[in-house]
Amino acid sequence: MNRSAVFLILAALIVGLASGYWLAGFREGSEPSTPAEKRALYYRHPMNPSVTSPVPAKDEMGMDYVPVYEDQAPETGQAEPHPSAETPKKRRILHYRNPMGLPDTSPVPKKDSMGMDYIPVYADEETPGEGNIVKISPDKVQKLGVRTAVAEQRDLVRTVRAVGLIEADERRLHTMALKFDAYIEKLHVNATGQSVKKGQPLFELYSPDLVSAQNDYLIAKNSRSALKNAAPHTQAEMESLVQSSLERLRYWGVSEAEIRQLEREEIVRRNLVIRSPVSGVVMEKTAIAGMRAMAGDTLFKIADLSSVWIIAEVFEQELGLISSGQAVRVGLDAYPGRTFDGKVTFVYPTLNPETRTARVRIELPNPKGLLKPMMYAHVELAGTVRPALAIPESSVLEGGKRPRVLVDRGEGRFEPRLVRLGTRGDEWVEVLEGLKAGENVVISANFLIDAESNLKSALDSFGAPEPPAPGNHADHGGM
Repeated sequence: MNRSAVFLILAALIVGLASGYWLAGFREGSEPSTPAEKRALYYRHPMNPSVTSPVPAKDEMGMDYVPVYEDQAPETGQAEPHPSAETPKKRRILHYRNPMGLPDTSPVPKKDSMGMDYIPVYADEETPGEGNIVKISPDKVQKLGVRTAVAEQRDLVRTVRAVGLIEADERRLHTMALKFDAYIEKLHVNATGQSVKKGQPLFELYSPDLVSAQNDYLIAKNSRSALKNAAPHTQAEMESLVQSSLERLRYWGVSEAEIRQLEREEIVRRNLVIRSPVSGVVMEKTAIAGMRAMAGDTLFKIADLSSVWIIAEVFEQELGLISSGQAVRVGLDAYPGRTFDGKVTFVYPTLNPETRTARVRIELPNPKGLLKPMMYAHVELAGTVRPALAIPESSVLEGGKRPRVLVDRGEGRFEPRLVRLGTRGDEWVEVLEGLKAGENVVISANFLIDAESNLKSALDSFGAPEPPAPGNHADHGGM
């Protein structure tokens, strides 16, 4: 055998062996392996994982429930497996609560009128004796910005705030009215708002009656001098006539200065000067030079503004905090940042039926004349200071028959508590019942906590609902 033939035989053997090994591997890899049979733990709703069934089922739209096997990890937010499933840790569902916080529960899964699933409440979420405790995770507490304050004994002051107008003191108003007919000859004060001093001439007038009265006085006076040697009873009659003439002039409003001048000069004066009886400001002036004034006409109205009134409007519910002699602080728009001190002098006995307010009179000294009638005033009346157990007003949740607060029990637990309130002060309110000193109450985000929990489905019934009957855990239809 030659060398070429030997090489051909060896090549054929190598190719044959390689083909055999390849065919053997191909047959081994091509044989299908029989998978291990999986067992479904339960079946869940295709659109709502919280609804489960122990047997295959269809939802209301005809879609098949999805099987859940042993080797599948539970999804976040997924409902607990059926009780027949073997899980490392089982949580017992007490009941299902309304997703909108309404006081409605169900022992089995269900939907509300809007198609939202009821939320399961587990046994490990409630502590015996604390069924009304609202629990919130620490991260949610931080996100909500929950802040608390301590219920403590403090001096409670209720400040009553009101608005009012400055008015002239009615006891310091004076009018100049004639008691006889006359003619205004000359005005010495001829402008409203002008300041006058006591005894300052206001105007001059001419009156025939006044001239006649002066003549009667001078005749009586001269007759008394002429009969000074007459009989006593005659002298007494003349003296009586002189005095009656003087009284007539005084009754008509002639000043003592004018009467003394008449006695001294013994000359009948045609024009008589009328002087101001007080110091003050002319509030009204109807006198005009040359006009005829009848008896009883008011020619000038003068107000003494050294002390003024503020008539404040106080709401009906705050009247019990107002009393005569109470200190008052007043601010005016005309003088920003400046305050004036006064006191309550009178509370009017009637109420305005339209605004439900009562008028309160406050008296303020006004030596510099800064306070002017009809100025707008902001009034603060400090009430009586008294000690009381108080909490911030922002911690009170109004609504329902009684107000309530959220008490911080620590570790994200909040207890709704009904309270009875008393006097409301400046940002603080008195607590008569429901809290003890030292307890923490929520003052920020309390409305969010209240809305999320709805105070464990109504504060009026703190009892837990009955647990669901065995075997009613699943809801095949979800409705």
